[in-house]
Amino acid sequence: MPNKSIVFSVKNHIAEIVLKTPFINQDTAQELAEACGQVKDNDNIYVVVITGSGDVFCRGGEGNITEACRPAAAIAAIEQPVIAAINGDALGLGLEIALACDIRIASEKARFAMPQVSAGFVPIDGGTQRLSRIIGRGKALEMLLTADAISAAEALEIGLVSKVVPADALAGEVAKLAETIASKGPIALRYLKEAVLKGMDMTLEQGLKLEADLYFLLHTTSDRTEGVKSFLEKRTPKYKGK
Repeated sequence: MPNKSIVFSVKNHIAEIVLKTPFINQDTAQELAEACGQVKDNDNIYVVVITGSGDVFCRGGEGNITEACRPAAAIAAIEQPVIAAINGDALGLGLEIALACDIRIASEKARFAMPQVSAGFVPIDGGTQRLSRIIGRGKALEMLLTADAISAAEALEIGLVSKVVPADALAGEVAKLAETIASKGPIALRYLKEAVLKGMDMTLEQGLKLEADLYFLLHTTSDRTEGVKSFLEKRTPKYKGK
């Protein structure tokens, strides 16, 4: 059956997931998780872009979002690089979804908040853990405990997003970034992401070993051979993800 709450498309090795509704319910969460599964199973996808529709990214969850179907967890499990194009409010579960992405680019109109405590709840989809790792413990606790929203400008200042652009420039900026990343070797992209994310939970020595292991694994791939060959021949490489 076709998706009702999201739009999923793939073009030129870039997958795009658009959230059609401002709030995530159980059905939306399930559709999003299924789309993430399709991405993981498709070696022809090199980069993923997640965004909202209109002027809203996602304003949170509604209904009973169970632990068995957590959209941010599904996004975090994607091996390919994931870009969040934050076109508007990213609140509650919406911010948790953005935090699960690897790069966050925001419209200057976007706002960010974790308002769950105002309703007597705590985040269920990684908000307490990812937010503190990205912006630091002190600022994360301030956002979580006060439930106050911050602007895109402040989000940039504290490192929550890497770039803020005018609303009408967001799509083009994200497309340019996605195309740049997709032009690189797809296996190397996955290994880079793995090295950084896993390495953050390791000692430096363990992280360096992981980096070395992934480096040597790349030497067994056809893409590595194509990368060297194209460089010597001064042409654009034609990677196949193998």
